[in-house]
Amino acid sequence: MMGERATAGAALAVAALLGWAACATASGREDRPAVLTTPTAAGRAELRRTLSAALHGAPVTIAADALTRESTLIVERTQPRTPGGVPLSGRETGRPEHFRLVKQGSRCVLVHERTGERWTLKAATCSPLSGERRPLTRRNHRQIDETGGAFA
Repeated sequence: MMGERATAGAALAVAALLGWAACATASGREDRPAVLTTPTAAGRAELRRTLSAALHGAPVTIAADALTRESTLIVERTQPRTPGGVPLSGRETGRPEHFRLVKQGSRCVLVHERTGERWTLKAATCSPLSGERRPLTRRNHRQIDETGGAFA
């Protein structure tokens, strides 16, 4: 009796593990890096709201062409500054937050890299990136900060 229970428990554990692996593989296959194809004011507003929610309500300003050329968006914290524009502290120790846009079936999905959280952007239209993917460098991705500065 005890041996049958152990065998049944082991079989159940293996089945659960295989099911989890199949789901992870299937969803990973569907995620393709994407870019926004026809950015609209409503789509940009939804993206700003989603980013702000992901960053616990921090205000976010994005460039009009955010996620239209690259599938990755990096959000950096804004350094507090004096009225003359000089940083109050010498160094920002916080890490930037990375987001990526993927096409999952017919949906445009924003993924927070650190947490794995995902949001479907209902007002956005996107298409998978064409051609080879380039490695991310400071030259080929857009960065935004939480108070509105957008820089290349």
